[in-house]
Amino acid sequence: VKAQTNPWTLNDCINYALSRNIDVQQANLSNQRNILYFKQAKASRFPSLNASANQNFNWNRIQNIDTEEYGNLTGSDNTGYSIGSSVSLFKGMEINNRIRQSELNMQSSRYSIETVKESIELNVLDAFLQVLYAKESVTNAEKQIEATTEQLQLAEERLNLGIISRSDYLQIKSELAGEKLTLANAKSQLAITRISLMQLMELPVNDSFAIMLPDLNEILNQHQQPVASDVYAKALAIKPQIKHAAMNRQSALLDEKIAKAGLLPDLSMNAGLGTTYSGSESEVGYFEQMNNKVSPYIGLTLTIPIYQNKQVKTNIGIAKIGIAEAELEEINTKNELRKEIEQATISVMVAQEQYEASMEEYSVALESMEVANEKYNLGLINSVDFIFEKTNLITSESQFLQSKYNLIFSYKVLDFYIGIPLSL
Repeated sequence: VKAQTNPWTLNDCINYALSRNIDVQQANLSNQRNILYFKQAKASRFPSLNASANQNFNWNRIQNIDTEEYGNLTGSDNTGYSIGSSVSLFKGMEINNRIRQSELNMQSSRYSIETVKESIELNVLDAFLQVLYAKESVTNAEKQIEATTEQLQLAEERLNLGIISRSDYLQIKSELAGEKLTLANAKSQLAITRISLMQLMELPVNDSFAIMLPDLNEILNQHQQPVASDVYAKALAIKPQIKHAAMNRQSALLDEKIAKAGLLPDLSMNAGLGTTYSGSESEVGYFEQMNNKVSPYIGLTLTIPIYQNKQVKTNIGIAKIGIAEAELEEINTKNELRKEIEQATISVMVAQEQYEASMEEYSVALESMEVANEKYNLGLINSVDFIFEKTNLITSESQFLQSKYNLIFSYKVLDFYIGIPLSL
């Protein structure tokens, strides 16, 4: 598959991943199977129709009445044709319940597809933000190296003039070497995150892959105060995994009704016609025999269960266990969703506080660095104090960057639970 040449947006990545993901394709196949089962169940209401033809050859010895002796083997042939139809008139509502159950299973499989898709969308979002974070880390590291390189040039000039000691010069040089290592690590992390995103998309790894850099400023601190119970109430009404579990519970309830149908009589109607031809009646022609021996029939068959080796009772018992399991699974699905939402709402509030604190810390560190830079240029502080301020700036910048993307992801996870499409 030829990949696009333009930078990929988040929606591009999500759509591509959904079109290639094996789990999604398997879920689609499962849904197609359930569609066929549903059509088959509906067709069971209608009469069946079967035709048959048979041809038999037999040989026997015919006894001579006068002599009471048997002659040689004499062969004859018999041909028969029949067509018959059968329809169930009453089967304890089993057919209707099977149709309803197959419809529920079909709907459940559709919700299963949506659940798989939502999981992939969230994973792609996380991977996409990891790439953005890594790219910004590389950019910050390059800016730090650029600034430190200028300081190293200044330090070299001062060393040549005897203004600073070689120890001070080596301190700046060591700082630059450390920042180059940080840049190398940042580039390595960027490469890893790019590969992770492409692999998640099922896109063959290629060097031309690039993502669009969205404007994230509008997303940042929205000062939200989400209430977990409110978010949970919205999620219960829209999340596909909840509907999937509910459909499975309803399907399990029908299993019991279907099993109980085995305790009731089964009434069916049969109709058809048949005709035969016998070679032993050679004095009458083939078609004349066929016409004369046409025998239509119609009848009712009532089957009353009396003793079935506990098969029906066992089926009912198993169905009841299935209901209990489905009910527990539905409760567990709701509990898991509630826990995830409780965690998500707390994460948003914590991420907002961390973002505000790290932004303030970064702002102070940036201001301190500007002052330290001016003092260092004027020779008012030594390289040790300068590097101390530089290290504080790099640390606070890294923490600020991390809190920024953590906040964005927290907001998007909350959007995910209340049904807002994922986008950047």
